[in-house]
Parts: sequence; C-alpha cells; structure tokens
Amino acid sequence: MPRRTIVNEVPMFITTNVKKRRPFFARDGFAKEAIDHLYRVQLFHPFFIYGFVIMPDHCHFLLKVCAPETICRIMDIYKGGLAHQIGIGPIWQPRYHLEFIYNLPGALNYIHMNPVKGGLCKKPEDYPWSSASGKWDVTSFDEFSWL
Repeated sequence: MPRRTIVNEVPMFITTNVKKRRPFFARDGFAKEAIDHLYRVQLFHPFFIYGFVIMPDHCHFLLKVCAPETICRIMDIYKGGLAHQIGIGPIWQPRYHLEFIYNLPGALNYIHMNPVKGGLCKKPEDYPWSSASGKWDVTSFDEFSWL
C-alpha cells in the first residue's frame, strides 16, 4: 500500500498507541516525561502544539509542523527518544494515525474529553496530563491563519 504524502503547514491530529495498549502512562512520572519530552523535541524541531493528552495507553496531539521539518521525523524522534528517556525499551506500536484537521475546536474538544470519556476525571481541566489542565504552554489557534 503506498504511503500518503505528508503536507506541512496544516494542523494534524495524531494518535500513537503503546504496544499491546499497555498502560505505561498510568504512572505519573512517565506521563510527565511524555509531556516534557514533547517540549524538548519542539526546541530542536519546531512545530506548533495546539493541544494534547497523554492517556495511560495512548497519546493524542494536535500539531502544525513547519517546513523543513516533517511529522514523520518529529514522531520518530519523539517516540524513540521517549522510550529511551523512561528506560523501558520499545514501548510504541510502530505506526501512528494522522488526520489533517480543519475544525480545530472540534479536534481539541475530542482530545480534552478523552480522559473524561475514559473515566479518569470528571472535567477535562482536572486531568493533569492534558493541555486542558492549563499547566502546559500551547499555541492558541486563534493567533494563526492557515486557510
């Protein structure tokens, strides 16, 4: 099956799963490191972060990658580096799911509601490993125009 061409400069909704859906990120230290590592990758491979959630067995990101970077490179660096940082070997399923997003508020709502639907909290802002908590620096998508 041919791979699709990845386009930069548009918001992307990315989901990546832990191998065998094991709940590695149920451990607070691993969940925090997943977020800290996302920001470290951003320092060296710039992209905009509009929102995210680190669930026990998967992660959702709402990003926009700026050329010359690619989402493939960023996800390879993120997934490989995080597995190395937490020191438990290969933890990820080999691929990730990507959708181009033109309804950012809808996608961000889906991301933020994920822990509520998963029974991990009552309100999105109560889940500490999400951009909904207000603890993490994200880009306001109101500031940017891409259409």
